[in-house]
Amino acid sequence: MEKLRITLAGVAFEARLEKEKAPDTCAAFLNYLPFRNKAIHVRWSGEAVWIPLGAMEFGVGYENATSYPAPGEVILYPGGVSETEILLAYGRVNFASMAGQLAGNHFLTITDNVDLLPALGRKALWEGAREISFERL
Repeated sequence: MEKLRITLAGVAFEARLEKEKAPDTCAAFLNYLPFRNKAIHVRWSGEAVWIPLGAMEFGVGYENATSYPAPGEVILYPGGVSETEILLAYGRVNFASMAGQLAGNHFLTITDNVDLLPALGRKALWEGAREISFERL
């Protein structure tokens, strides 16, 4: 089982790649590692942070898609109705955009310290963008 390290606002988490359920999305994302960006609080989806990626293309379709990621689940929306984005759930999520309901590919699951995510999510809500990185362990 291949794992990554996600670091959000200086806090490190181990995450499992969901290679059996989302093999194309995992393979495409691995090509971008190490991946660094800023995460901001979602606007319509509930309790999550997201990384807006505009017209960036990962070259994948839908696989293991969900509109309701659980806390600690990371999804990739490959673009279409809305811009390409990565979303990390820290609480209840109903994934959506100004265009309405969306579904993203659940390709990564945080396996430790999930209980620390809500405080980091609320910090992004009230204080703004947080540094985020994804790298191989």
